[in-house]
Amino acid sequence: MLFIPNDSYDPYFNLACEEYVLKNLAGVEPCFLLWQNKPTIVVGRFQNTQAEINFEFVQKRKVNVVRRNTGGGAVYHDLGNLNFTFIQQSEQRKLDFRRFTLPIVKALNAMGVPAELSGRNDLTIKGKKFSGNSQYHYKGKIMHHGTLLFNSNLDDVAEALLVSPEKFESKGVKSVRGRVTNISEYLNLEFTIAQFKAILLEYLFAGREIKKYNLNAEDLKKIGNLRQEKYLTWEWNYGHSPGFDFRQKKRFSCGEIEVGLVIKAGKIKECKFYGDFFSNEDLTILEKGLVGLKYQEGEIEAFFQKINPEKYFERVEWKELSRLFFP
Repeated sequence: MLFIPNDSYDPYFNLACEEYVLKNLAGVEPCFLLWQNKPTIVVGRFQNTQAEINFEFVQKRKVNVVRRNTGGGAVYHDLGNLNFTFIQQSEQRKLDFRRFTLPIVKALNAMGVPAELSGRNDLTIKGKKFSGNSQYHYKGKIMHHGTLLFNSNLDDVAEALLVSPEKFESKGVKSVRGRVTNISEYLNLEFTIAQFKAILLEYLFAGREIKKYNLNAEDLKKIGNLRQEKYLTWEWNYGHSPGFDFRQKKRFSCGEIEVGLVIKAGKIKECKFYGDFFSNEDLTILEKGLVGLKYQEGEIEAFFQKINPEKYFERVEWKELSRLFFP
């Protein structure tokens, strides 16, 4: 296991660093990173940024906004939050959160924290969430990353995001603030986040060899270029969101899916999917496939029956997705 130290608090650099390690450094030896961001909203790959963030809060507090490569929902980071990343070879494209969250749970349990895996991708303590997780597959490799709320400002966590009421209903809570907690509240001793980080490393890799890899000048240059050319751009972080003629969203077993359509002369001219779902496939292929089709139930149903949408949206059948396209 290669441990790659990263002391940057710049979210644009940190996400560029993850992508660089995934595509250039991770190979036979798995890689592990621990990192922190200054106040930032990190938006899921398939989300409509404008619909997820509290712009007033972002502008007033000068909060960074950046999109990540992985699916799932938007999260708020501050320096009281610790992020972890596992990157390793994996030919299996199926999403498997337990494989990477279980070592975190066991490490926290060893510290006396009653953490557990809840649902598919959340870690909780006594029913309250302290960690969200997501994954991305790339050319026979998997990148899994997650948050660890250690001593974050939970009021800011709640205020920074605009969360659909339907999400609260599915969790049986009334607000973000009522749903989240900090790890530090459950530790017997007081730790700084730096001390917690060091102890977490010890527990995670007890008895295993960890080799340190320090990013060199060439690595840093390439990460800096990726930061500038991708993660700092409006196109990546906000993206094209046309004036849709039809828009509808619904919560499925895989998460919330929203479709936006531009319809001209009875045909689909533009299509865009948004949501907090996870997907290992390129959704632009699906979106382009719908362009040019007649906006008719029979034609949309025939298209989805043919391509099998479960490839793009886990456990969503063609009939379910077809209904999303009509009032």
